[in-house]
Amino acid sequence: MEKRDKFSHGLGFVLAAAGSAVGLGNIWRFPYLTAKYGGGLFLLFYILLVLSFGYTLMIAENAIGRKTGKSGLSAFGELNRKWAFLGVIATIVPAIILPYYNVIGGWVIKYALTFVTGGHAEAAADGFFDAMLASPGHQLLFQFIFSLVTTVVILRGVQGGIEKVSTILMPLLILLAIAVAIYSVTLPGAAVGLKYLFIPDFSHFSVSAILAALGQMFYSLSLAMGIMIAYGSYLPKKSDLEKNVSRIEIFDTGIAVLAALMIIPAVFAFSGGDESALGAGPGLMFITLPKVFDSMGMSTLIGSAFFILVLLAALTSSISIMEAIVSSLCDKFGQSRTKTTIGVGIGSFLLGVPPILGYSVWSDVTIGGMTILDMMDFITNSVLMPILALLTCIFVAWVIGVSVISDEVKLSSKFKREKLFNVMIKYIAPILIAAILISSVLNALGIIRL
Repeated sequence: MEKRDKFSHGLGFVLAAAGSAVGLGNIWRFPYLTAKYGGGLFLLFYILLVLSFGYTLMIAENAIGRKTGKSGLSAFGELNRKWAFLGVIATIVPAIILPYYNVIGGWVIKYALTFVTGGHAEAAADGFFDAMLASPGHQLLFQFIFSLVTTVVILRGVQGGIEKVSTILMPLLILLAIAVAIYSVTLPGAAVGLKYLFIPDFSHFSVSAILAALGQMFYSLSLAMGIMIAYGSYLPKKSDLEKNVSRIEIFDTGIAVLAALMIIPAVFAFSGGDESALGAGPGLMFITLPKVFDSMGMSTLIGSAFFILVLLAALTSSISIMEAIVSSLCDKFGQSRTKTTIGVGIGSFLLGVPPILGYSVWSDVTIGGMTILDMMDFITNSVLMPILALLTCIFVAWVIGVSVISDEVKLSSKFKREKLFNVMIKYIAPILIAAILISSVLNALGIIRL
């Protein structure tokens, strides 16, 4: 068994964990969901959920990891053997996410290269995105490049790979995000977008908006997928766990708002204030934004900066997703980190082939009307992650007891929000997660419409 690596200091952990949180979930997913579900109202729901649900689950997962010194697959069983199956779910989730995440990362590489080489007009042309999806060869190439970079970082370990890369990429990502956001909000007509983003309009209220905000919170904060358990296991006992979690909340919410500032005001500015322009959904970043960039001055520079930023964000997240799998397998089976990492890298690349083919030669293969990639996303974000979050709450509150987590947190923290944690994990979180999970599944099956 190899000696377990550790983060060298609290800042390294915060930047790595924030890098996990600040990925495509923030840069790609958050803006289009905010646009779709009412702007300021969705933002309000999201912040409330991060400060309550998100805080509670992140504290629990980090504490479980640090207390046991194990990653997701082994940590639950270390505390109670009968509940070891939670570790299996916590490993299956990132194992499903990583392959299709690599595919989307490949899309970002394609767009970044197109802009860097001066092809902003090409990227803005109607049909560019669809043509890319219909070309499996190009997608496989870019997915391979993205997978390879992620694998190389994981091969270098926690301090030499994850921590070192995160301390470089995160500050760079934040500076780029601020620069693009400033440009976006100063465009003529951007004020309408700012109003839409920051002033809640309760006429947009729906259960779907709350569902979307909760799903985004899981995705964005890297919860219920074993990542925070793995990172917690690398955290020294002297590191202030509560302060670290609070910093991650700030990083995550700040970057999410910056991402929305980069995109929503710009879309309003270049659509003449037409709110319907926000309806591009998941294609908002890949279809709408290139048109925005193409219509502005310095389109090559601004577009290149934006998609390089997105690429950095995607890499910081893919690194954490892969680490959750690698660390779990190493802990469970005692294999060397190098062999395990290479195996996971090859496996995730091969499992990324079906979602790529789902847009071309397997386009007729749909499940419930969803493409292969959409189905993988639905299974993880709308089913497995809420189930794991619900069972984790039950596990902490009623199996091992909240005192186990509280005692671990208090080794290095005052645990100022202990009362909030106890109430949330015992009562509020499990009840609401169960209700939202059931509603989400029934909605997907067409039994109810939210």
